[in-house]
Amino acid sequence: MNVLALDFPPVSHLFEWPAILFDGTMYAVNKTVLIYLAAVVITAAIFLVAGRKNAPLVPAGVQHVAESGVTFVEKSIVMETIGPEGKKFMPFLTTMFFFILFSNITEVIPGIQFPANSRMAVPITLAIVVWCIYNVVGIKSQGLGGYLKNSLFPPGVPKLLYVIVTPIELVSTFVVRPFSLAIRLWANMVAGHLLLVTFAVLTTALWGAMPPTAIAPFAMLVLMTAFEILVSVLQAFIFTILTAVYIGGSMHPAH
Repeated sequence: MNVLALDFPPVSHLFEWPAILFDGTMYAVNKTVLIYLAAVVITAAIFLVAGRKNAPLVPAGVQHVAESGVTFVEKSIVMETIGPEGKKFMPFLTTMFFFILFSNITEVIPGIQFPANSRMAVPITLAIVVWCIYNVVGIKSQGLGGYLKNSLFPPGVPKLLYVIVTPIELVSTFVVRPFSLAIRLWANMVAGHLLLVTFAVLTTALWGAMPPTAIAPFAMLVLMTAFEILVSVLQAFIFTILTAVYIGGSMHPAH
């Protein structure tokens, strides 16, 4: 009789990858770094190929992907949150969307099966960059005094309530936003990675002990893989659209 043994890998094996050894020397390049480098290269390659001078008039292949991505970001993100003035941020927002997407989607690629954004370093770095951009845009658009006034003293609030509202706005706008932006992306990718690992371990263990019972966890693994593809796209979209919302809010203060 086969005994069911669930051998879950330690968390360190799921999220921490050893540095690569070459000729006995350890380099500070691991699987996570390689995924991010690949995301940068693929994102750059898509737009370099699509933007070449001899590109066909009718989009196809990589050019179609690039133009569809640009159109999606423009119509569904920029125009919906910032307006026509936001078109100057299109290169930044489009690049961010594709970079995050390619860093997430490796979670479901066989042989890699790891989302780079399940490590906090790059999500928090991206969030800090966004924080710097929307604050600079706010100061440039409204002036330092006007930006602080509109951020900390929202119009329409009774003056007595500013004692409560102003500290909340201060923490929310200048402290919480970058952390919430980073944690949302990081936590979703961590949760998805853990679910896929759980169902993969269950499938392997049940297949070795009682093969027919492995059908259920395997079916869930397939479903969760499809769901995580959706989550990878959705999280790239959410990060990008929130960035646009923050920039738009800095450019156009509430009245």
